[in-house]
Amino acid sequence: MLAPEHRLRSSSLFSETVRRGRKKGARTVIVYVHDRSDTIVSGGPRMGLVVSKAVGNAVTRHAVSRRLRHVTASLLGDFPLEPWHSLVIRALPAAADATSAELESDVRRALRRITG
Repeated sequence: MLAPEHRLRSSSLFSETVRRGRKKGARTVIVYVHDRSDTIVSGGPRMGLVVSKAVGNAVTRHAVSRRLRHVTASLLGDFPLEPWHSLVIRALPAAADATSAELESDVRRALRRITG
């Protein structure tokens, strides 16, 4: 579980991150990173998930969400994300059949490509 200071909660922040952020995709996810350095930000980088009905039924979506939350919690120390960054991970339909290791690999690969 992510600490409250690392969660994206506002739908406007989700929308802004998806619209204005840099994005990279993998087989199971698309990762968006937006630099919000023009705003005053407290806490750390904020992260959020988008797991739509295209991924599967409610049971499948919740399973994918749990796995992705676990992956994002482990990412905080591994990537150079600053407190003013916001990150959205959108699960693709292939995420329903992916293992946790595959999801983690795809998220890390996409983040590596974004953060250079």
